[in-house]
Amino acid sequence: MTRRALPYRTPSEDVVVAEDWHLITPDGDVTAPEALPDWDYRMNLRLSRVVRVDLDRARTESALPTDAPLMLSAVWTATGSSLSGPAQHLRLPSTGTVPVTIDFELRGADLGGLLLLDTALVLAERRSHARPSSPRRAGSILWSDRRALRLQGDAPQFPMAVIDFSLTSFPDNAAWHLQISGGLESATMGSLLLLVNERNTVTAAAFENAGKPRPTDRLVLSAVYADTARLMVEHALSHEDFSEDSDYPDDSLGSTMLSLFDKLFPDQSIPDIRLRQRQSPSLFASDLQAAVKIFEVS
Repeated sequence: MTRRALPYRTPSEDVVVAEDWHLITPDGDVTAPEALPDWDYRMNLRLSRVVRVDLDRARTESALPTDAPLMLSAVWTATGSSLSGPAQHLRLPSTGTVPVTIDFELRGADLGGLLLLDTALVLAERRSHARPSSPRRAGSILWSDRRALRLQGDAPQFPMAVIDFSLTSFPDNAAWHLQISGGLESATMGSLLLLVNERNTVTAAAFENAGKPRPTDRLVLSAVYADTARLMVEHALSHEDFSEDSDYPDDSLGSTMLSLFDKLFPDQSIPDIRLRQRQSPSLFASDLQAAVKIFEVS
């Protein structure tokens, strides 16, 4: 990991030795993989890692006094939900090389997309009479690292959240709503959000059971997939410059849209699809139903 240039002294990288993150499951601990293909929003995640810190070197090499208070901090960020927060803050002893165990649980409903796990060794308190070259502000970072865990489930592969629509501007009895924001160059994970109404128990239950769906759940998920695909296709076609020749960044909304068109309309050009949508919208709606194979459940 490339270190940022900071306006104060920091210790050598080997002052902190961080072990791999582990998932704590009912069947035991496993090293956290790069992706969780069976994850869904009802699956809470308990994560743990051991970090060893040479406190004496950390202070000396940062030009800190021997009694400077240090803390190990873990912070999480979920790109799917755009939420983040402190996972754990641990005050460290005054001297020696100490193993520190970070252990916390995250609610699945708060997650989605890419889960970023940041660990940092920081100055715990502000120092009023610090040397110009040493850290002085509370929270000054002496060492940090970041790990990423991609959360993938059987539900649609973009961020989602379960909320009470009665507390929003959406109709109380609507089952779901897809929000699309930003331009086609924007990151997909920050541009799409599927909101599921918790008051619609049939739909909410379908997503709860997405890992092992019942026949009814499969029908509901198929309907949601068909509707979200329709909205995404219509959104892409509304951009006149959207075409198969467009060059969008990886993981952008435009790139995601192109992949969707390749899947749904592999033998048709985007100008032809756009023309068909405008000339015969009802027939185009049927084309989409056929393309997404709505209600074809195994």
